Amino acid sequence: MPMHNPPHPGETLLEDVLPELGITVTELARHLGFARPHLSRVLHGHAPVSPDLAVRLERAGIGKARVWLGVQSDYDLWQAEQREQPLIEPLAHHA
Repeated sequence: MPMHNPPHPGETLLEDVLPELGITVTELARHLGFARPHLSRVLHGHAPVSPDLAVRLERAGIGKARVWLGVQSDYDLWQAEQREQPLIEPLAHHA
């Protein structure tokens, strides 16, 4: 079954996690040891959740790193599938 426009993981952090924790972007950035401008770019979907950020989120008790990276991967793959791609034929199996 094809995937339908998955959310950027930063959107989940911004809209669900921060309000649930009752903290600001600045407070989360400081807690994670992450630059606030870069974290803001992630939260607004302009930068990906990196492995380093995913590990820091897990260490802060905000989900599992593999889940954050999986959500990012789903988002990236969907975006790639929406872009025009060259016609590529399957490779023939050589017997």
